[in-house]
Amino acid sequence: MTASMPHVMNTYGRLPIALSHGVGCRVWDTNGKQYLDGLGGIAVNTLGHAHPKLVAALQDQVGKLIHCSNYYENPLQERLAAMLCELSGLEAAFFCSTGLEANEGALKIARKFGHDRGIARPEIIVFEKAFHGRSIATLSATGNPKVQAGFEPLVEGFVRVPLNDIDAVKAVAANNRNVVAVFLETIQGEGGIHAARWDYLRSLRQLCDEQNWLLMLDEVQCGVGRTGKWFAHQWAGIKPDVMPLAKGLGSGVPVGAIVVGERAKNVLGPGNHGTTFGGNPLSMRGGIETLEIMIADGLLSNAAQVGAHLKGALEAALAGVPGVQQIRGAGLMLGIELDRPCGVILSRAMEAGLLLSVTADSVIRLVPPLILSVAEADEIVALLAPLVKAFLAESAPTPQP
Repeated sequence: MTASMPHVMNTYGRLPIALSHGVGCRVWDTNGKQYLDGLGGIAVNTLGHAHPKLVAALQDQVGKLIHCSNYYENPLQERLAAMLCELSGLEAAFFCSTGLEANEGALKIARKFGHDRGIARPEIIVFEKAFHGRSIATLSATGNPKVQAGFEPLVEGFVRVPLNDIDAVKAVAANNRNVVAVFLETIQGEGGIHAARWDYLRSLRQLCDEQNWLLMLDEVQCGVGRTGKWFAHQWAGIKPDVMPLAKGLGSGVPVGAIVVGERAKNVLGPGNHGTTFGGNPLSMRGGIETLEIMIADGLLSNAAQVGAHLKGALEAALAGVPGVQQIRGAGLMLGIELDRPCGVILSRAMEAGLLLSVTADSVIRLVPPLILSVAEADEIVALLAPLVKAFLAESAPTPQP
């Protein structure tokens, strides 16, 4: 428990501010201090804060129908599913509320797919440094011993390999006849903004076709326009069989989805999977409005152009600074890797009026709203670069073993 929130379980390392409202890429705390939002609710607030079109649509929907059971048809589900299928080239969608649920559903699809092929103990190839959620199954698929510790025994049925090593996957294929799917983030978010190479994704697509495996691409953090395309894997010119989505899909309204292609669309049937809140009318309206506004306002090109500007400006501002290892990412999903743990940057940036996060101990993560302007990108650099330089000048790198 914390002194200011004594009745809320202490499961987050919270910063000592409470946000009260926001407009665009700005938010204010309960004391009236303003912040530039470089975090976007961890890649959630696609349209920023209080977008007038989204607010009006949600207000309209609240006055009509917030929730109804999935016992009944919901035309808004079909409308959002059709939009996602058109944008992805896939065939069908299942709606839930979170990325964890979408990933959990993907794992169920893979196992059912294997059982339907007569494989009694299906196995799924997963990756080092991956993060897929905090349920027991998604935690088991995650490649981070720190978040797994204390929750053993983990779920079996996962084979872990390094990212971007196609020979490691081929070796599993040659020696394990129980594998039914490959499951990875197109760009690892919590793992430190590590991208699967586009040629690697093409090789995985080919191998999955040869082996009759499902290629399952977790686009929960990197999808919905964040990299400058609707889905990050589209840079590689491929299609997955299963694509979990969430985070930015509803611009803050909880919306998750599993979008599937021909190979996976009929794996689950009535009684195999379900949800109480997933696909409710309010969340569907949030998803529909988010996509329509993104299209109307050209936010994919904005994410690509402003993201490239932000990355270039960070590289220029931090060029030659000892301790800056790499600046990487795509569009408005960027990471600045330092040579030492830098969690203190969180509070220092907050004090300077900038919200961001630190992931994988030493990577400063920027995933701002996709409405970010060039001027706001320059403001992020002006606030952040001096903090990074000062931090590196005063601290020593972690000794390497």
